[in-house]
Amino acid sequence: MPGFREVQYYLAGIWLLIKLDQRGFRFLDISDRGVDRSFWAIVWCLPPTGISWLWWRNAFLRSMPPETDVGFPFYFRLGLVELANWFVPLVFAGLLLLAFRMGERFAPLVVSVNWLGVPLAYINGLLLALVFFLPGSVGVVSLLLLVFMLAQVFVLARILRMICHGHALMVGALTLVLLVPSMMLSEYLQNFLGIYPA
Repeated sequence: MPGFREVQYYLAGIWLLIKLDQRGFRFLDISDRGVDRSFWAIVWCLPPTGISWLWWRNAFLRSMPPETDVGFPFYFRLGLVELANWFVPLVFAGLLLLAFRMGERFAPLVVSVNWLGVPLAYINGLLLALVFFLPGSVGVVSLLLLVFMLAQVFVLARILRMICHGHALMVGALTLVLLVPSMMLSEYLQNFLGIYPA
């Protein structure tokens, strides 16, 4: 598992790519081994993911009868949703790149998107923690979450612009493929698995 210093190094590369600086790729390991190791980002995201699960648990219980309780199966299902949201958009992005004969860009895309997920997860976790510990901040946090979502689209598009060498249509298509299926899949799976607040 990559250590803290190594993750810092990768995030420095992500920051350079967001700034449209080609040197950012030098900080990222886009070899086959680097692609595999980039999925350790899932483990690095566990602390903020835990916060979001606690928030979701509270929202779920508020919508259910008072005697309702949740246990391991509830969190297991949330974990399945998280994993689907992590992997399915990458599969769609890979298929899109293959369809347009740009498969060589899949490795930098996977590595970049995976490590970008770490700071985004912590920002999201921080915002949800504010709601969790300061219930009166719901209105402000809702606005901040909207701003955060727009910022997420912006930084992802900037990174994809670097990966796709400025091909605007491909950047737009990949941005949609990486974000929209995740939103739709989340709601569908949460309803299907019975963990969506009624």
